[in-house]
Amino acid sequence: MLNSTRNSASSDVMPPLLELRNLSTHYVSASGSRVVRAVDDVSLTLHAGDTVGIVGESGSGKSSLALTLLRVLPPAGRIVSGQMLLDGDDLVPKPENEMRRIRGKKIGMILQDPMASLNPLFTIGDQVGEPLREHEGASRSSAWKRAIGLLKSVRIPSPETRVTQYPHEMSGGMRQRIVGAIGISCEPRLLIADEPTTSLDLTIQLQYLNLLRDLQKEHNLGLIFITHNLGIVAKMCNFLAVMYAGKMVESGPVSQVFNNPAHPYTEALLSSIPRMTENRRRLTAIEGQPPDMSNLPPGCAFAARCPRAFDRCRTEEPPVFTPAPGQTARCWLVAPESRATGAVS
Repeated sequence: MLNSTRNSASSDVMPPLLELRNLSTHYVSASGSRVVRAVDDVSLTLHAGDTVGIVGESGSGKSSLALTLLRVLPPAGRIVSGQMLLDGDDLVPKPENEMRRIRGKKIGMILQDPMASLNPLFTIGDQVGEPLREHEGASRSSAWKRAIGLLKSVRIPSPETRVTQYPHEMSGGMRQRIVGAIGISCEPRLLIADEPTTSLDLTIQLQYLNLLRDLQKEHNLGLIFITHNLGIVAKMCNFLAVMYAGKMVESGPVSQVFNNPAHPYTEALLSSIPRMTENRRRLTAIEGQPPDMSNLPPGCAFAARCPRAFDRCRTEEPPVFTPAPGQTARCWLVAPESRATGAVS
C-alpha cells in the first residue's frame, strides 16, 4: 500500500484524506464474455497537502483509476470490489444523487484536454460559476463575481473581460487554467489532475505546474497527478505509484523510488529518461508491448518484457512485498527468499 504521509508521527494523528483498499474496476462486454481488469487490487493512502504521482504507459489503468474515484465510469465499467474512503466515508456504495454532491464539491478534476471540459456554447463566467450555483446555491450574478476572483487566482489577465468570452477565444494555456479554476471553484479536498500539461508548451507548462503547487498550498489540497512525465513527478510529487496492466506494481516516496527502484518496470521507465550528463547515442526503450488486458498471461504481467524474469515470474503472480520501509513492489525479485540468496537464477 502506498502511504503518502511525510512522517509516521503525523500519520498516527491525522487520518488520511483518501484511502483506497484493494480497489478493482472491470470493463465487461455486453455478452459478459470479455472482461478487462482496468484497475486491479489497488491500494493507496493520501493525506491532505500531499501529492501522489501515478505513472505508467498508456493503457496501464491510470485514467480508469481517476474515473473510478469520481464514479463516472462508462456503461461497461463497474467497481467489482474494494473501498474508496474519502475522509473515512466509503464512496463505493453511495447512490448517484449523493455522488453528484461530492463531485466538484469534495473532489475536483482537471482533464488532459480542456476542450473536453469546456462547452463552446457557454461563456467562461457561466462555466466557472456553474459548480458554485450547483453546490452552493449561488445566484448567477454572485457566481459571476466569484468566477472573476477564481480567474484572478489562476492568473488569467483581464478576468472581468474573460468571463464574458467563450472557450474558442482563449489560448490553450488559458483554457487549461480555466479548467483549473473550475476544479477548485468549490474548494475541494481532493484534486485529480489527469495529464493536465500535455497540450502545453514548456514555458506555459512550468507556469501551470507552479500555479498548481501554489493552489495546493493555499487550499491544503490532496493532489493526485497522473502523467507520463517522470520529470514532472520529480518536481511536483512527494510520492510515486507505478501502474502496469491495471496493478500498482511499485510505490513509495519519490526520492526513494527514483534512487532505488525495486521493480524492473520502474527501472525501465527511469532508464528511458534522457540525461544531458550521459553520452548515449540512443534512448533506452522497453522491448515488447503491454499485454492484452482482456487476456492477461499467467504470473507477472510484465514477465514477457522483463530482462530479469525467471520461471516463477511466468507461472505465479507476485503479491505485494516491502523491499524497504514505505516502499512496496509486486515482484519476485524482492521476495524475502530472493533477497536472502542475493540472486535469482
